[in-house]
Amino acid sequence: MSIVVIVLIVLLIIIAAILVIAALNRKDYNIECQIIINSNSQRVFDYIRHLKNQDNFNKWVMADPEMKRTYSGNDGTVGFIYGWNSAKQSGEGEQEIKKIAPGKSIETEIRFVRPFPSVAKAVMMTETLPENQTKVSWTNASYVKYPMNILLPMIKKMLAKDMDTSLGHLKQILEK
Repeated sequence: MSIVVIVLIVLLIIIAAILVIAALNRKDYNIECQIIINSNSQRVFDYIRHLKNQDNFNKWVMADPEMKRTYSGNDGTVGFIYGWNSAKQSGEGEQEIKKIAPGKSIETEIRFVRPFPSVAKAVMMTETLPENQTKVSWTNASYVKYPMNILLPMIKKMLAKDMDTSLGHLKQILEK
């Protein structure tokens, strides 16, 4: 057998193995990150319920200060839509407030157009703690199509890191 044939066979085996592993891997994920903020929970909730405030703390939004933003509805209320279109890494999409539990949680749906179409559910919750502190929990859940789900461990790690960075920015803002 020639070297070319052997290389092709090895490549086909590697590709087949990757596809089999992807078929057996999970396709959905749910990431949760938390932080304690030294501020009262109502102040924290009033800040995070307004999607425009993400311009100040969300790593993905802050990645491209030049991105085009669009707004529809009243920020901080169900039905408000925050749209973005970035020539850089932020891509294109929109985030809509789907549900609000006053003083407790805000649920949004994030619809990505670029870099690839997908839909995610994000929830930010506040919990009052003693001594004028607030625990903020942020979850992000979605689905990654086959065979891209092979990258899910890397995607989850990257998202968790970026969410933690964003929560750190939020803490700095609200503790001023």
